[in-house]
Amino acid sequence: MIQKITLSFTKFLLLFSILLLAEPSLYGQPPTIVPQTLSFPRICAGLIVNGAPFNEYNATFSYVNFPAGTTFEVQLSDELGSFTTPVSTTKISFVDNPTLQQQTIKFAIPTNLKGSDTHSVRIISSLATASPSSKFRNSQNVTEFPVYYRTYVESFTINDKSLTASFCSGGSMSLSVDNSTPTSPSPRDFSNLKYKWFKDDVVIAGQSGITLVVNAPGVYYAQIDYGGCLDENFSSNRVTVTSSNSGASGTITSSLGNPFCSNGTGTVLTATSGNSYKWFKDGTEINGVTTRSYTTNESGLYTVDIDFGGCKATGNINLSSNGFNASIDIDEETDIAEGQTINVSVTTDATAPTFEWYLNDNLIAGATSETYLIAVRGKYKVKISQASGCIATKEFNFIVRGTGTSTVIPNIISLSGLNPYWNIPNEYKNADTKVMIISSNGDMVLDVVDYQGDWPQTTIDFKNVNPVYYYVIKGDAGEKKGSITVIR
Repeated sequence: MIQKITLSFTKFLLLFSILLLAEPSLYGQPPTIVPQTLSFPRICAGLIVNGAPFNEYNATFSYVNFPAGTTFEVQLSDELGSFTTPVSTTKISFVDNPTLQQQTIKFAIPTNLKGSDTHSVRIISSLATASPSSKFRNSQNVTEFPVYYRTYVESFTINDKSLTASFCSGGSMSLSVDNSTPTSPSPRDFSNLKYKWFKDDVVIAGQSGITLVVNAPGVYYAQIDYGGCLDENFSSNRVTVTSSNSGASGTITSSLGNPFCSNGTGTVLTATSGNSYKWFKDGTEINGVTTRSYTTNESGLYTVDIDFGGCKATGNINLSSNGFNASIDIDEETDIAEGQTINVSVTTDATAPTFEWYLNDNLIAGATSETYLIAVRGKYKVKISQASGCIATKEFNFIVRGTGTSTVIPNIISLSGLNPYWNIPNEYKNADTKVMIISSNGDMVLDVVDYQGDWPQTTIDFKNVNPVYYYVIKGDAGEKKGSITVIR
């Protein structure tokens, strides 16, 4: 009899549960989200699939007692598995099945995610009174699992690609992940990445930065730390580090070889890896340069003092360029009298050189030879180019000023005249004098000190009249005001 009563009560509970799920609002059941088991054990985004980084994952869940129009979102925990400060995901698309009250959301993780092995995933809704879902379980039935975006999926180098390094006994040295170059990318370009450092194939605890301080001999290398998404292909070269009681040796290498072609950004000089560096060129210290590498476009004898911690060494390189030489026969500043001319010449050993002459940064039409006849005051530049062999250019800049004792400030400029610039007396051309020119519309077109007699530098819009400008000169010689009319 007792057994029959127990069985009947069990059936009653089962029937009541079915009715509660069928009509939850009638019995006060709160809105509920029930996550289904994920189909994957971890999220390892970023690998190239069909030519693009893969970053699409599905999360399926059921929901009951939510009003129409409710939206849902996949939420990612922080790297410790906490949702106190969660990480937003990107919803790519979703499939809604109102009949089953079920959704599948396709989502992507942030590409700048630092990543960890203890992330969790849950669902939240737009209904303010509803609680988030419980954590999803992965295909291995755990709620915390690896989530990473593998930003960098290539091999990389350390120690400037060198396979050996040395330091003094009792001292130390540093191994670092190499910077990127135009031909070699580097994970250093991505600040969210972590690293694992190894000595003799054993991971070094507590080391996750881009630099490792080494004080013991061994074979060292680094891996990008993608935790449970680790791929050993993302490892660096191996560096054999030795120590010596007699000290370490210093060397300097040039990225473009020696001699090098001195164009573009220059060649990168790299010293043997140590703790600190002091660079010199032709015996003179290069101020402010304390890094392992130094970029230059200049030939010369370069030396570097390297501190290994416990002892020091010096490296050197006699760097030479296979470009060309050139010189010009005018001083950086030259005076010219009214009506006077100066013939300026460039001498060069460049192969098939080309020449470009500029006045006040404007290219002088037709001036394409190694000489140019100066008849106008202003700022000049000549550019010499070698287009074959070592492609390179050199520039010379110089200023031609006026002479004389005139104190008259001209109020007319003829753009077709011998001197198509506003040339004021020398007493106003100094660092203590401020020169301002204002258009008739009130626009400030020039506001400088130490005016060089080079205005106007841009095209003047004449329209139907000769434009008028107004000047103000302030300095030790007093204040002057007036107008300037520009004519063709």
